[in-house]
This record gives sequence, C-alpha cells and structure tokens, in this order.
Amino acid sequence: MDFLKKIDELDKRFVEVNEMVQDPDLVKDQKKYKDVMREHGFLTSVLETGHEYKKTLQGIEDAKVMITTEDDPDMKEMAREELKELEEKVPQLENELKLKLIPPDPLDEKNIILEIRSAAGGDEASLFVRDVWEMYCHLADRKGWKYENVEAQETEVGGFNKIVTQISGKFVYGTLRYESGVHRVQRVPQTEAQGRLQTSTITVAVLPEAEEADIKINPGDVRVDVMRAGGPGGQCVNTTDSAVRLTHIPTGIVVIQQDQKSQIKNKEKAWEVLRARLFDYEQSKLDAERSSARKKMVGNGDRSEKIRTYNYPQDRVTDHRINMSVHNLPAFMMGNMDDMLDALNVYVKEEEFKELES
Repeated sequence: MDFLKKIDELDKRFVEVNEMVQDPDLVKDQKKYKDVMREHGFLTSVLETGHEYKKTLQGIEDAKVMITTEDDPDMKEMAREELKELEEKVPQLENELKLKLIPPDPLDEKNIILEIRSAAGGDEASLFVRDVWEMYCHLADRKGWKYENVEAQETEVGGFNKIVTQISGKFVYGTLRYESGVHRVQRVPQTEAQGRLQTSTITVAVLPEAEEADIKINPGDVRVDVMRAGGPGGQCVNTTDSAVRLTHIPTGIVVIQQDQKSQIKNKEKAWEVLRARLFDYEQSKLDAERSSARKKMVGNGDRSEKIRTYNYPQDRVTDHRINMSVHNLPAFMMGNMDDMLDALNVYVKEEEFKELES
C-alpha cells in the first residue's frame, strides 16, 4: 500500500469531518452524530501516526542529503546515526498504520448478551459452563464492566446447562466478539472417581445487544406464552405464571425467561434477548454475503467450530484459530486473558488489511 497517498486522502477527509463536527445542528441527529464522532476519532488516531510516518521519511531524506553534502566529518557521522535510527523506525510505524487503517466496527462499542451452554460431557460439561462463565465475570470485574444474569439453568452438581448474561461497559463486544464457538476442556472431572481424563465441550455465543432502533420486530410475528417457572431441586419455582416464552415465528427463534419473580420483568428481559438474537441473525446473513474475508480470519463464530482447548494436566490454553498457546491456566480462568484476546484482534486486523490491499 502507498501509505503516503493514503495519508493525504485521509487528511482531506479529516478537514471535511472536522467541519461537520463544528456544525451545531449535528447533535439533532443522534445517529449521524455518533457516526461522525466515530469517524473523527478514527481519523485522528490514524493521522497521528501518519504524520509521524511522513516526518520520519522526510528526516531520512534530509539525513541522506547531509551525508552527501556535508564536509564536517562529525556532522556526517551524526547524520549517519540519525539515518539508522529513522530507518529502523519506519517498519514499526508501518505496522502501526496497518492496524489503525482498518475503520472500527460500530458493533464493537455495543454491550452483549453472553450465552454459554453445555454440549458433550454431561455433568462435567455443565461444571465447565460455570467455570467459563466465572472466567468472563472475572474479566468483566477487571475491566469495570457490569453484568447481570438473564437466565440460568442449574444442574444438580452445581453447574449450568445454560446461562445467559448481559454484560455492559466500554468496548465489550469489540473485546469478546471472537469468543463465539466451541470451547473444549480436558481434565479429570470432580465427578470421576477413577481419576480418568475426560474431554468435554461447551458452546459460547457472544451477541451484540440490539436497541429497538437496531432491529424492528413486528409484534404479530411473536407468540407470547406465560407459564409457571421451574428448576432443579425446587429452585426458581413459584405458584404464579411468571415465566415467559417468546417465539419468533418467521425464524423459529425461541426465548424463555424465568429468573425474575415478576412476569413483567421476565417479559422485558425476554424481549431484550430476542432482539439480540434477531440482530445476530441479521448480521450473520450480512456476514454470509461478504464471508470470504471473514472466513480467512478466525472463522464465522459458528458454534460448531472448536476454537479453544483448556488442557488442565498440561496447564495450557490453546486457541486453534491462531495457533497460540498460553500457560498458567488458573490465571487465565481468573480472567487474565488479555494476551489471547489482543492476539485475536490483531490477527483479524492484519487479515482485514490484506483484504484492503487486494
């Protein structure tokens, strides 16, 4: 890519966007305001590095001229040293520009609905659902995010067959969007008396939370059923019809909410989850239309894909999409997973940059 040409193009665009930002009427259209401010932030970040890049290239040219025209040996030596430093700086700035030139996805700023379900492995899988859910809760605590359970289906052994959690905060979806898929665990289960190693799997789905403006739902397309809540061991059971089931007839998507004692609150939560799932459904259709780039990255987030293995005997977590392993699994399960999350995002941006160049 011709970085200098691209920087000049962005400089011109920055002048246009800066004029929009100064328009007092901009705030009257909140959607346009958010889009303009997002682009303004993107351009500011790129051009900060871009201008340093141009300055560095100019410094290289100046140093070369000094080396060929200067008579003073000391000045020549100083110019050679400066030239060496500047030339070493160029590839670093180019790598930084590659990552910054990819425009941010507006979805990255959204809150999420996190769904974790047991798959293969029975009780051990349900226990691992709890472990992974706690891992994300620890991460949320570290980052100052807020979270609230929407639905939890507990098992007799203390795990979850399914747990759905809302997580809100800064850049939540952008951080966790590539966590969707099959997570595999290899360990000796608490439920295993013979001490034999078992492999179990769970699925994780990270859905960007949708606002009413993001997705329009025809009320006539949704069947609403109310019923009595139920759960193992008498948990979540009450004598009123507080549980709510929403069925979106065109897509067949079903949402059941029963964690709240109030039918009204359960219905509100159910609609929030339904909007998120329908939003994800629509986004998946868009992704399918432009899937070539996405599939070259980290997969399409399909839950049938095994994305990560947690190997307890070897104290190792491996992400199969980027072939990256980290040790100190206990720390990882306490939410110290930034290195892997950052590596995934960098990998995706690098692949997107290749698409941008082609």
